[in-house]
Amino acid sequence: MAFEVQIRDNKLCIEIDLESPTPSSSGKTLVVASTHGNVATTVEVDGKPVTIGLNAYIKP
Repeated sequence: MAFEVQIRDNKLCIEIDLESPTPSSSGKTLVVASTHGNVATTVEVDGKPVTIGLNAYIKP
């Protein structure tokens, strides 16, 4: 899953590719974008890397 992270105007901006809806592990939702767990980024706050865990989903 490709995604980009930036800080612009003191806001964390995340851009992530959408994928075809795929059932979640529970089957209750359809995942349309995910980092598939926590991922460290190159963006830093107070000299420390920002870690992101993102799931975007829809209800069937």
